[in-house]
Parts: sequence; C-alpha cells; structure tokens
Amino acid sequence: MKRIGFLSFGHWSRSPGSQTPTARDALAQTIELAEAAEAIGIDGAYVRVHHFARQLASPFPLLAAIGARTSRIEIGTAVIDMRYENPLYMAEDAGAADLIAGGRLQLGISRGSPEPALRGAEAFGHVPREGQTDADLAREHTRIFRHAIQGAGVARTDPTMTGTSGALPIQPQSPGLADRIWWGSGTRRTARWAAEQGMNLQSSTLLTEDTGVPFGDLQAEQINLYRAAWADAGWQREPRVSVSRSVIPITTDEDRRYFAARGAESQDQIGYLEGVAARFGRSYNGEPDVIAEELSRDAAVREADTLLLTVPNQLGVEYNARMLETIAEHIAPAIGWQRAAEPAA
Repeated sequence: MKRIGFLSFGHWSRSPGSQTPTARDALAQTIELAEAAEAIGIDGAYVRVHHFARQLASPFPLLAAIGARTSRIEIGTAVIDMRYENPLYMAEDAGAADLIAGGRLQLGISRGSPEPALRGAEAFGHVPREGQTDADLAREHTRIFRHAIQGAGVARTDPTMTGTSGALPIQPQSPGLADRIWWGSGTRRTARWAAEQGMNLQSSTLLTEDTGVPFGDLQAEQINLYRAAWADAGWQREPRVSVSRSVIPITTDEDRRYFAARGAESQDQIGYLEGVAARFGRSYNGEPDVIAEELSRDAAVREADTLLLTVPNQLGVEYNARMLETIAEHIAPAIGWQRAAEPAA
C-alpha cells in the first residue's frame, strides 16, 4: 500500500498574490496545512530545508510544533543539508522532536543542493579538512549523527563530577529513530551507498547520469539498484523509498488561472548541475482523471512506497488543502493508495 505526503519548500515573499508574506506566515501555515492534511487522511507532512533564502531553514522547532498539534501523520524533511549541521546538537533536537511527536519523525538528510551562499556551511563553522570534499563533510556529519541517535557514547565522563570513567550518550534518546533516517540521492552511486549504510532512500527530483530515458524510468532504475544493494548488505528490515512529484489537478477557474499555461512542464527537463547533465522530472497538471492515468504509468511512482506531493505553499492553506483533498479523492487511489482511517476516539 502506498503512502502519500505533502512536501513544502516554505517560501515566503511579499509578491502579489502571496498568502505567505512573512516567515511567520510560512511557518504557521505549514503547521496548519499538516493539521488539514491529517484530517483529510494524508500520511505525511514534509518540509524542505534551505539556508540563506526566504524558505524554511530550521526544521526541528517546526517539526516539534507539528508533532504537538497532530496525532497520526508522519512528519519529516526532504532534505536536511548535513554540511551545515552540528551532528550532536542535531541528534538532541531530533530526539526531542521525535518524542514530542510520539515516534513519527522521518528524517531525510543528504549532502545538499546548489544554494545562493558561496561555501555557506563554512559560515556555520563547518569547513572541510584538507583533502576533504563537501560530500565527505556531509557523510562524516551523518556518521556522527547516526552514531549518536543509536545511543553510543560520544563524550567522556568527568570523574570529578561522576566518580566514574566512561562514555556518555546524548539525551534524549528516541527509540526507533535510527531506522527512520533517509538519504536523499541524485545518482546511482549514492543510492547504493545509502543502501549499504542501512538508510531509507529519498530519490531526488533531479538525477544525474542521464541516459535519455524518461525521468520515471531513470528513477525506477536507481530504486532497483538501491534495493539490490540493500539485499546484498543483508539488512533484516524492509527499506522505504520515496519519490516526489508536482501534481496539480485543475478543476476550478482559480486552478486554470494559476497553472493551465504551464504546459512545458509536462515534459522532462534537461539541464546541467555542476557541469553534469541532469534530468528533472515533469509536472502532472490537468484534469484529475488524466493525471490519475498518467501517474499510474510512472515507473518510479510504482516502485516507491511513498509519494511526496510538492505544494505551492504561497497560495495558502485553504488552496493547498483543497488540492490535497482532490488528489486523495480522485488521483491517489490509481496508484494503490487508501485513505488513512480516523484515529480511535
């Protein structure tokens, strides 16, 4: 059975028509949309993390707030750029947010993506060592973070305070969180690496190593390679895999005003990322029954267990809740999704 969730980039601006003119609006409306999504029966509320931009940047206060205001829906990220993170402080934040949410945290992490800041992580105090790349730095932070959330000792005791000599873990610990870490991957190689490390997979909205096949087929190939590497690694639990799609059902004049002219986005886009050819996935805009048929043929959507739906958050909570309701009612069943049952009273 599929899970579906929404994914918000949390933009804010004072541009005409924006319902999120300030950062407070973007944050408060993300919480409200998570509540609305849970009421609809959607399975997940996810946020993207960007630094030095008018977008969501510090996920844990927001995730904790969503966790406190909801009871069932998964809450997560897609993704946190690990170059920026103090891994032990992040482990404390993640443990606290997961406990507040009752074990519903699903953390997508990665090396990150191109950003407006030049060497932005260095402004946070994280500088790669000599001979180390940004990717190396992100993986080192990831290793320390995962070690910490598994309860390993990461600091020595002070015998003058404790009377003993040993190692101290970070607190709080949240049981099960270690199995709910996902790696955001845009290549075959990093997908295999994520499997070898025992992390779930969030397949990126763009993939390098383009072979000319449709994005969904390229992504499905990555997912199959990931699952093969997972089996080879001998992990006992079943991994989870997510893909993201822009799905905009057009049912009203308001929808047509915003999205009917975006026909070019109905095809894959080819671009260059850091000098390497990359394929960007298409958008699904149109009548719900047409989208349902097209989405059911998307090879990667069929392969993944979780579909994250990017939302135009600046159009406000009411608009996005109505859009999610339309997707839940008329589109998601075509990919094998069933509406979550109401929680017991």
